[in-house]
Amino acid sequence: MALPPNVSPTDFNAALAAWRQTVGAEWVFTSDEDIALYRDAYSIFWGEPEERLASGAVAPATLEQVQAVVRIANQHRIPIYPISTGRNLAYGGAAPVYSGSVVLDLKRMNRVLEVNERNAYALVEPGVSYFDLYDHIRKANLDVWIDPPDPGWGSVIGNALDGGGGWTASPFRDHFGSHCGMEVVLANGEVVRTGMGALPHSKSWQHNRWGYGPWVDGLFRQSNFAVVTKMGFYLMPRPEAYMMATVTSQRDEDIVPMLDVLNLLENQHLVNGSTQIFSGPGPPGSNAPMWSIQVPIYGPENVVRAQMDYVKRKFSAIAGVTFIEGELLRTPLSQEALARVRLVNFGIPNLSTFAMLGRGSANPDPAGGHIGFSPIAPRTGESLLEFKRFYSENLSKVSGGENLGIVGPVYMTCWERTLVCLIMFPISRDKAHNAKIRRAFESWVKLAADRGWAEYRAPAAYQDLIAGTYSYNDHALRRLRETIKDAVDPNGILAAGRYGVWPKHLRKT
Repeated sequence: MALPPNVSPTDFNAALAAWRQTVGAEWVFTSDEDIALYRDAYSIFWGEPEERLASGAVAPATLEQVQAVVRIANQHRIPIYPISTGRNLAYGGAAPVYSGSVVLDLKRMNRVLEVNERNAYALVEPGVSYFDLYDHIRKANLDVWIDPPDPGWGSVIGNALDGGGGWTASPFRDHFGSHCGMEVVLANGEVVRTGMGALPHSKSWQHNRWGYGPWVDGLFRQSNFAVVTKMGFYLMPRPEAYMMATVTSQRDEDIVPMLDVLNLLENQHLVNGSTQIFSGPGPPGSNAPMWSIQVPIYGPENVVRAQMDYVKRKFSAIAGVTFIEGELLRTPLSQEALARVRLVNFGIPNLSTFAMLGRGSANPDPAGGHIGFSPIAPRTGESLLEFKRFYSENLSKVSGGENLGIVGPVYMTCWERTLVCLIMFPISRDKAHNAKIRRAFESWVKLAADRGWAEYRAPAAYQDLIAGTYSYNDHALRRLRETIKDAVDPNGILAAGRYGVWPKHLRKT
């Protein structure tokens, strides 16, 4: 059993004994076999000294047990790393950012506390996965949808806190943006409820997110200021119909007016589904499109048809653009329809993304995986063309002239008004290959930051690197976050280093 950094055997054993008494001995994990389950399956440092590893794990089942676990950690200065389910593959999984931390595993807190069909919201605990919430809604025969990401086995709370997005309609596909109300445990064990939840016996905790006074919920997104133990979410009332069109063009420059039209339609809330933008070669003499945009609409059938007619007129006004209207699908879908659609577009979680991105697909290493570089760019055609050129001009250089299997860019619009330009890096258990991928990844980060593009989310091993690119005014934002960290977690026990925020005693190291 490894010790946490700078913790004596006496203090660690005392904390373990207290935790066993609090949660039960079977829920405190210290064996090598148990700790191995908390490794990052997609670690870019697998088997190397820099790999992030836990020294143990503890799994409470109730709010009161979380409070006790945190207080014990605070008393003995034990670094702990809260996770919801640890399924955040490609972004660190269950492994701590600060190697040697004890994982605070919240998977046993897996209750769906409420699903309200009338007002379309849910209140859940951290261990509730998208599969769990979907099954709860389906068994209760409720007429609401969830918004699952790829894949659906992760935590609803964990995905939102990490800045994840999904595939149905706006605003539900912005998972943190569609939350309403939190319950958090501070480093001293104190419980805080945000928004209207701060009112004892509140009747509107999941109805109004703002409450009274400064809004603090954003402090707990991608942060290490508290442990989130409950969270409310707005749900999507089941739409009557869905329809998607595909807009294509064989000319590179057409993406500029195409995105202008798409942005107008989304800002008018006429196109409300998550859009994907594909770039093809479009060679001379080929019918393959240079650009292809998916245009999905959810809503009442007659409204969807009217909106699609308007959308068609707007796109068809662009010379050389082809508009292909898809089938209108009515919900709930028939079994025949379910077999031929992308399930996440209909609020149904699944694991199909691993067929594209996981092991045994683009990555030849059966034990490998991938990590992603996901910079945010303005949603304009000019910006997209600039990023496309940037990728082509630098791919060989950052790859050292080798074919490392890097895939990209993939353009997504998970959130309104922005463009995610995703580049995916295959990783393996081969140290030499991973070293090359690390050099390529780090080069992309610097090159993109120099052009004004930075990530919205990062793998655990690179959270410091990405945080360093947000350096305006001598890293003023980081210093502000450190000030808050020192105030709410003076002993620095909660998720040290998460998203580049370190406690005072570790900032120099």
